[in-house]
Amino acid sequence: MSTAETPRPPLPPFTLESATAKVRAAEDGWNSQDPGRVALAYTQDSRWRNRSEFFQGREEIVRFLTRKWQRELDYRLIKEIWAFDTHRIAVRFAYEWHDDVDRWFRSYGNENWEFTDAGLMCVRHASINDIPIGAADRLFHWPSGRRPDSYPGLSEFGL
Repeated sequence: MSTAETPRPPLPPFTLESATAKVRAAEDGWNSQDPGRVALAYTQDSRWRNRSEFFQGREEIVRFLTRKWQRELDYRLIKEIWAFDTHRIAVRFAYEWHDDVDRWFRSYGNENWEFTDAGLMCVRHASINDIPIGAADRLFHWPSGRRPDSYPGLSEFGL
């Protein structure tokens, strides 16, 4: 097994505890806004649907995330587990960001994930809607990076 395919615990088959840990690990990775780091959680040939974009492979994931975080500034994301089975997890999420002219948005979505036995995501389907918000309506105010453990989740915010 190459370094690029190193297992990414927690591994399937998932329990509620391990699926919840997998969701938090994904949230932490995305909040790093490091495309190379995030891409390592996916298989070399991972298939994605993100909104209306369809692509495959880590190189495409890195290109997509690089574009995303150049456009979505001051990005803050919260993910929450919705459902799971042995190799799949469904997630709901919200994130806040602003564009280059300081218009703020909250983006809501759902993701369906499928994993290999090594814990790498091989399929990701994401449906996302953007809602304009005022800067005063923002809810996600932690410093850039990992959301603090004590910070409320989506359910606590009523989202």
